[in-house]
Formats: sequence, C-alpha cells, structure tokens
Amino acid sequence: MLSQRIPHPPSTKFDEGFELPAAKRTKKLDSIDISPSWALSDKESFNLSPRTRSKEIADSEAESDEEVQIHHGSQTELESALPPVKTDKEAIAEYEATRAAETGLDLQGRLGQRQWVPGKSSIYVDAFNLALETVLDEESHLFDKAEMAVFHRWKDMSYEGQYLYVRLFLRKAAAWHRINRLKYYGDIADLTVALEELHQTHPLPAATSTERIAPGEVEPPKDTVLAESFAFADRSADHIDSLDEASSLLMLEELKAIAKEAKIQGKNKGELLKALRKTSQKQGGLGWSGLKRSDTEDSIKSEASVGSDEDEGAIVGLNTNRDSHFLRKILSTTGPCIRLSAAAFKLFERVHLVFYRSTEWTEKSLTTIILARISRRNFPEYVVSRSTNIFPSRSTLLEFEASIRTQFSVDSILEFNGTVNKDGLHKTKAIFEEVYPRWLTILAEEQQKEERVYESGEGAYLRRFSPAWVYTRIVHKGVYVLGRFKEHKREHHILTELLDQHLFHAARRGAWYQRKALLEEHYMWALSPAEARTDEQQQKHWKRIALGTCEDGLQDRECHLIYHHDLQKRISKLERQLKIAKRHQHDFGHVRLAKPIERSVEGTRVERERTPSRNGRRRSSTDLASAATNYERGRRGGKTIWLDPLEDQNECSVEAMCLSHYRSLGWKGYHSEGGIIRTLFGYLFYDVLFTYVPNVFQTPFQTCPLDLHTDAFFPSRFSEINQRLNDISNGQGAEILKKTHEEQHERQTCVVGIDWGFEIDDLVEIVECFQGEALSTICKVMAQEYQQRGGGIPDLFLWDKGRGEVMFAEVKSENDRLSDTQRLWIDVLNGAGVRVELCNAVAKKVLVRR
Repeated sequence: MLSQRIPHPPSTKFDEGFELPAAKRTKKLDSIDISPSWALSDKESFNLSPRTRSKEIADSEAESDEEVQIHHGSQTELESALPPVKTDKEAIAEYEATRAAETGLDLQGRLGQRQWVPGKSSIYVDAFNLALETVLDEESHLFDKAEMAVFHRWKDMSYEGQYLYVRLFLRKAAAWHRINRLKYYGDIADLTVALEELHQTHPLPAATSTERIAPGEVEPPKDTVLAESFAFADRSADHIDSLDEASSLLMLEELKAIAKEAKIQGKNKGELLKALRKTSQKQGGLGWSGLKRSDTEDSIKSEASVGSDEDEGAIVGLNTNRDSHFLRKILSTTGPCIRLSAAAFKLFERVHLVFYRSTEWTEKSLTTIILARISRRNFPEYVVSRSTNIFPSRSTLLEFEASIRTQFSVDSILEFNGTVNKDGLHKTKAIFEEVYPRWLTILAEEQQKEERVYESGEGAYLRRFSPAWVYTRIVHKGVYVLGRFKEHKREHHILTELLDQHLFHAARRGAWYQRKALLEEHYMWALSPAEARTDEQQQKHWKRIALGTCEDGLQDRECHLIYHHDLQKRISKLERQLKIAKRHQHDFGHVRLAKPIERSVEGTRVERERTPSRNGRRRSSTDLASAATNYERGRRGGKTIWLDPLEDQNECSVEAMCLSHYRSLGWKGYHSEGGIIRTLFGYLFYDVLFTYVPNVFQTPFQTCPLDLHTDAFFPSRFSEINQRLNDISNGQGAEILKKTHEEQHERQTCVVGIDWGFEIDDLVEIVECFQGEALSTICKVMAQEYQQRGGGIPDLFLWDKGRGEVMFAEVKSENDRLSDTQRLWIDVLNGAGVRVELCNAVAKKVLVRR
C-alpha cells in the first residue's frame, strides 16, 4: 500500500543545506511519517507537557469572565475507551443534585442555605479524589514520605478548599488568578477561609529520595521539587515583584487607563505592555520609595498609603525607576491574586499520570469516568485488570516524567517553532547523544523482561510507560538530525539498531525500512570498505543489500500495510537496475494501483443573499449577479448548499446531492465517511476487541481496550487478528456479523465504532458485496492503525447487490484538493481491489436565495 514517499536524495538534493522552505499552509499530519521531515510527525506520542510551567509570563485570565479550561486536540486513551456520555453542565448538575439528594439536601438548598456536604456536592472534587484514592490504594509505593504528607494535608482540607483547588487545577495552571474575579460564590460559602487554607504553609518531613537528573535534561523544572515546607497555592504579595508579571494581569481597559497616565500609546494590549515596560525602564522615579509586600492586599481597601515614606519590604532595585509606581498601581487595580504552587501541582499531575495511564487529561477526563459509572448503559463483558506494576518503582516513574520533558524539548526545536535552523539541529543532536547510551541500557533490560518476566502479550501495553518508549522516539528523531548533517554511516547504524529491536514503536518500522534502503541504495557504497571491488561493483553490492532490506520489510509482520507499496516500488526499481532476470523478479501485479475514476455531477447550488449589506443598503442587481458567480471564482471553506433532485429539490449538502445521483444509477449508499468501516470493524472484531489482554481494561465502563489507539493493539493479538482476517477472506464475514448482531443489538452494547442505527440487512448486503480479501485488507489497516486511519475515508459508501460490488466516492467541489490521509485511503482501497471514484460537484446553475 502507498505511504508517504521518502525523497530521492541525489535528484532532489534533499540533504543539501539546512534551510527548509516555509510551508504554504499548516497541514494536519495524520500519517506517521511525512516527507521530507520523515522523522518528525508523531501521532503516538504522549502530550508531552500539557501544562508545562514556562519561564514566560502566563497570559492574564482577566481578559474574560469565563473560566479558561485546558483543551487538547485529541482524546486520552482512557477517554477514547469510555462511552460517549454527556459531560456538559446539565449532566454535571444532574449528578451533583443526585449526590446532594442522598443526604436530604437538594442543590437549591445548598445554594440558598449556604450549606454543603463535604466532598459530596461537586463532581470535580469527587473525580479528583477518586483518582487520588485509587492511586494511593494500589500504587502508594511510587510516592515518598514528603509526598504522602501532602496527600494527608489534602485529605484534612475542607470541601470548599478542595473545590477551589480543583477548579483552579483545571484552569491555566501557571497563571495568576484575580481573587475578586473568581466566580465560585455559589459553591463556596466563605471564599476567604478557602483561600487561607490553600495559602497556609505546612512543614514536610525530609524527602526519602532525590531527584535524579535524566539524560538530556539539565535539571528538574524550577520550583517543582518539594522543599522543607509547602503551600497549595502562592500569594501574589509574596511572588509578584516585577512589572512584566504584574502587567500581564491587566484587562485591556485597565491597561489603557494606566497607559493614559504614562502618556504612552499602542494599538493593542501587546503594544501597550511593550511601551509601558519601555517607559518604565527609561524614566526616573517620582518620589516613590518602593512597594511593600503588605501593600498589595491593603491597597484594595485604600490607596491612602500611596507615597508612604516607609522603606520596609521595598522591592529591591525598583526605587530607581518608575517600576514601583506602576507595580503599585497595577496591584491596586487587580487586588490580591492566587496561583497554584508548582511543587504541589506537579505532584497531583503525577497522580493523574498514574491513574489515567497518560500524560494527557482534561476536565472531561475527570468527569467522564464518574458519569460513565452512573450512566444507564450496557457495556461489553470482559475481565477488568488494573495492573499495579505499570511503574515498578518510583525511580522509573520519575525517569519517565523526565523523558517526557526531554521529548518535549526536542519537539519544541523540530516541530513547534517553524523552520529548523542549524543551531536547533545541533541542540537536538546533543540531546540525542545523551539519551542514546541510556536507551541501549534500558532496551536490554526490557528485552530481558520480555523473555523472562512477561507472559505472552503482557508487556506490549506496559512498555508504553517505560522511559525506553520515549527514548526510542527521541532516537528516531536523532536519526533524522544525523541525516541532515550527512552523517549517513552512523544514521544507517542507528536505523539498524532500531529495526533489530521489536519492543518499541512498531508503527515506525516501515519508515525505518524505507530510509535504511534509501541509504544503502545511494550512500553506503561510498562510505564502506570496497574490499577490492570497483565503484560499479560496490554500488551493485549495496543495491543488493537495499533489495534485501525491502524484502525484509515486506516479510516483517510488524511492518504496517500502508508502507508495503513504497517498498514494492523500490524492489521493482532495484531489480531493473541490477538487471535481474524477469523470471526471478518479484511480481506485484496483484496490488498495482489503478487511478480513481473521476466523475462530474452537475447540480444546482444555492447562494445565500446577504441583506442588508454592511453599509445598510440593499444589494443591487449587480451585487446579486456577483454573488451568483462567487462559486465560479473558486471560493474555499464552509459548507455549500445544493438542491437534491430526488427529494423535491430540497436543500441539502453537496454529499447528499452526489449520493442522490448515484442512487439514480442504481446504487445504494450512505454519506458516512468512516462510519460504515468503523461499524463493520466493530461487528467483525467484537470478540477480538474484548479478548483478555493484561492491563488494557482498567475500568468496567470501557467501549474498547486502552491499546486500540496505539501500535500495541495488533502485536498483542496477532494470532487472533490473523485468524479473523483469514475467516473474512474466506467469506465468513456475513456470518460473523450476524452473530454479533444477535448477541449485542438488543442490549445496544457500547462498543467503539459501532453505530447501531445502520440496518442489519444493509450491513449484511455490504459484507456480501465485498470481496473477502478486500474487506480483510481494510480491516487489517484498521487493526494496525485505528487512531491514524479514522479520518480520510471517502465521503460516500455505495454498494450494488445485483452486481455484487462496493464502491467509495470522495466528493469534491471545484478547487478542492485531496489531503494526505485521503490519498492514502484511496491507495489502500485501490490496492485492495475496491473501486474508488472522485466525484466532482459542478454547479450548472446558481440560485440566490434570502
């Protein structure tokens, strides 16, 4: 199958220089390796540091009254495995009302009487405590005495203190929050008492362990290690001592007022802040002796102390310029602020890492598991096995955390900051050099565990929480950097080591085979001893080695199907160059790709008239004519509206219009994109999905195993999956589908991907119209890369029972282009022998309607 191509170095001069052209547009990379930066993109990686405390000043939360939540682009593995329950405010309110009713006090009673039942009135606190209690019950060995003392202090805290902490925990963690803007008065009777609980300093016993510096990391992040004492939150009076930090708390209107006094100008908040800081450094003091720590809170009551002659507590170094004046002014405006202390916050982050088995978690993560628990749904029957040896020791957990931070540093250089320059490549190479020896050591240890400790398949998911899993990804990126520096001999050696291990990142093996074969074809002949061979003989020698590498890739059961086509193409090319006899060449005719058929479908497009216009007048006939031609001008973006010829010319989407066209030709079909494929996969692999595998069923409320969205799913069930693929190839798909439907449809079991709304008769017809091998190939791609291949499936799924044929159609308006994932799926389907059409919607007429 066709994957993303690795560029041909001699012809493209891929390795010359260090500058890459700026991208014309941002792309969402859904495949594992996209050229030319074949080593960069990664869909498998953990969210490296979802709430990393940066040295930069955090943005002010005061720009909006609404609470800022942490959102991630993808779901956590646990969230993906839980059912799609409602997690909105209504669902949460319903839960909290239920818990309050258990004590005889309804939600309105709590609000009206200002009375609360500790720990029972908020789903956020319940979820937070559920995670903490579960971890301490099962994995307390991961925390030392000082950390356990923090947990004891937490348990002793009042409900209101816990509620305030958890709500701040879900917001911008590194930001200061203005106390007078906290909107929790409906849940907290006395905010002052709750704040005091968080600010209170508690002594700690001496730590029984030390933070070890991990490879590639200079030192642990600042202020994240517990000291002799701690507080759950910081006071602004004790920590805000610079104009930069204070000014970030201002809202735009407040900043404008201060800017007016300072006689500075700017078009936006950023310019105003920059001008304020510049002015502050240039101008001398105005008689202000300094800002006392005590002033920050007292100033909200009165500004009478402005101009005080007292020197005690003055901020060092600010009495020579206007910083003290502006600081006083800003903090007088904002009032006291609160920020969660870094050490306690990072400790609770560690608890969530252990509980959710992921460094990604959100507000939804906290609430979904409880809402799933109380939902009236039917879940599959499977053996729940929450392992307590995900992290065998505290040191392993700490090294894993450190490796995640190191990985984040690498990604910050290579992926998050635009074009990579030579200095960035040198920094990445230095990190790689530090990590590489440690990677080899842990790799050997994990291999011993696989051979002596783990039962069959047990270690596949556990290894994702080994530092070696993260280090392997860093080494993978280091290989890319070696290529950029043209250290091809060492690059080849590291690639060989990556392929020699079979424990980590199986999804990348295809890319490693491709790159290794490319180096052997073009570079290694000049970098290796010739051993009395001429240059021509040396080149042929290494081309034969490259040919063997490609053959190994095709025979490697862990090399994903999407890479096979590129390997097959390289084999064919090498065999021609080596002039291998035709009878000895590989024959890949059975997977030759046919170009998708292009079809144009004419229809009537609807353009909405925009009245009145911006200047308030109605649009003229010229304006209306212009609107009618907008479509022909190739506008992009937004959903277009069409008329459905089979549904009394009702308005519809472009996909529905094209689907009606195919129905007029005798096809049945759905506009389902990936819905049909995911449903078929769920039906056909139901028992495989819920086969017992250690560690992947952590709760009784999962719709799939935790490893389904990882590269551990396929190798952990290799024999079961291959047996099912063989059954499908042999035409038993319809029988398997009917059996699953009979057992689960009445219960409407929550299973990932399955949409019980599809008619069973339609699904049976679809499976019968599929060629067995074609359906088996599609299911194999889904089993290998369920997460990556969820998108890009063509819009329309069509079948014709009379002809016994299925077809996919990708609908495109004019000037639309196929994405990388869409091209990949089209190649997969074509390679499996499934017909694919590109359906171009053409507007033969444009109606303008109000």
